Amino acid sequence: MSAAPHGRSSKTAPRKEFAVRADLIRSVLRDRRAPDPARVRDILAKAGELHGLGWDDVAALSAVTDPALLQSLFDAARRVKETIYGRRLVLFAPLYISNLCHNECLYCAFRSRNRSLRRRSLTLDEVERETRVLIDQGHKRLLVVAGETASDAYLDGVLAAIERIYSVRHGQGEIRRVNVNIAPLTVDQFRRLLAAHIGTYQLFQETYDREVYERVHLRGQKADYEGRLGAMDRAMEAGFGDVGIGVLFGLADWRFELLAVLEHIAHLEKKFGVGPHTISVPRLEPAVGSAMSANPPTPVSDADFLKIVAILRLAVPYTGLIMSTRESPEVRRQTFALGVSQISAGSRTNPGGYAENADGADAEQFSLGDHRPLDEVIRDIAGLGYVPSFCTACYRLGRTGRDFMDLAKPGDIKRHCDPNALSTFLEYLLDYASPDTLARGEDAIRRQLDDMDPAARRRAETMISKVRSGRRDVFC
Repeated sequence: MSAAPHGRSSKTAPRKEFAVRADLIRSVLRDRRAPDPARVRDILAKAGELHGLGWDDVAALSAVTDPALLQSLFDAARRVKETIYGRRLVLFAPLYISNLCHNECLYCAFRSRNRSLRRRSLTLDEVERETRVLIDQGHKRLLVVAGETASDAYLDGVLAAIERIYSVRHGQGEIRRVNVNIAPLTVDQFRRLLAAHIGTYQLFQETYDREVYERVHLRGQKADYEGRLGAMDRAMEAGFGDVGIGVLFGLADWRFELLAVLEHIAHLEKKFGVGPHTISVPRLEPAVGSAMSANPPTPVSDADFLKIVAILRLAVPYTGLIMSTRESPEVRRQTFALGVSQISAGSRTNPGGYAENADGADAEQFSLGDHRPLDEVIRDIAGLGYVPSFCTACYRLGRTGRDFMDLAKPGDIKRHCDPNALSTFLEYLLDYASPDTLARGEDAIRRQLDDMDPAARRRAETMISKVRSGRRDVFC
């Protein structure tokens, strides 16, 4: 039997990996007034050099309210996004295998004392059924999500689900990469998880403000602020190259959270030589049985949310930004240009939600803002001039962690990502797309080829030709 995933052993989980300097952050924010326009322009010029931004820069941009300066901020974020990521948008779907949870988090429908929630943990056959439905939609990468329980069998159940997902070959496809968002583990447990050939280990601190954290996390493993904060250290000590962090915006001052995120990143870079692979930016949304979710303690407006995405893109230009289906289609569209590089689509946040295709409001973690099926999302993305990507090549070829950043920072990663995006997009179009989406997607592929340099275009056209001839899973 595996040990319970408390992450509290002194041998495998040091109590204090690093401490957020909350007083210093508050001091920086308290002294920050609306910045001089010349100062903003200097910061944006600095961001354009693609070396990131520091605390003072981010604090200054957070205080920008002038419409003209905001537009300059958004324009700078757009340039950085397109320089590094081009027009690619990576797609995935979450697969909830359980909503059983022993934590009492006041903002979440999964909280242990919520009697309004219909509890469920999928059997392996049900996991396979969900996987088949997602494959039939065209997905190639999944994010496995599970509530956090204190059961000795917790990690064993997650590992069994991952093994079953990878075993499914159905119709034209299969799931090529599983990422995971589960409870914090010990170093030894993280090694077991890594051995299951997952991609990114993802975990949200939710809020870096300890006072707020303790008010909203009342019981369970998640009440341990430091234990959660040190989870990424343990994962990287265990050998994970790619980890994903995140903040649930709406719990605490978003300006504080941005500086705390930068501090967390700086700590990981100093200790491991590389920061997180991704940052997720969910906003607090209504959830069944949670009064707090309907009235966030510090609500974030759409205008500020767009500013958050733009600032993060400038501050950490090579880190992926993930946008979930919590947001409406319109908000999601606006964030694509400002820095988002990965999105979920056609999501369900209740166990069994894909195969049963029924209203799961009494079992889901939070309310969705974007209810569109994957095909409609892809048609919309292609019409906006982006290239939907289902690529999983970097995980499978070992281009993770520092190796990925060594390719990303000089711009070399695009030599792989752009052709891989087109080949996986064409796979989707030929195997799963509706006629309207197929037509719009073919147009998007032609436009992207026209914009590529000759060498990259030749590589992409070779890969595309193989896909059209019947080959699948073509990547470089």
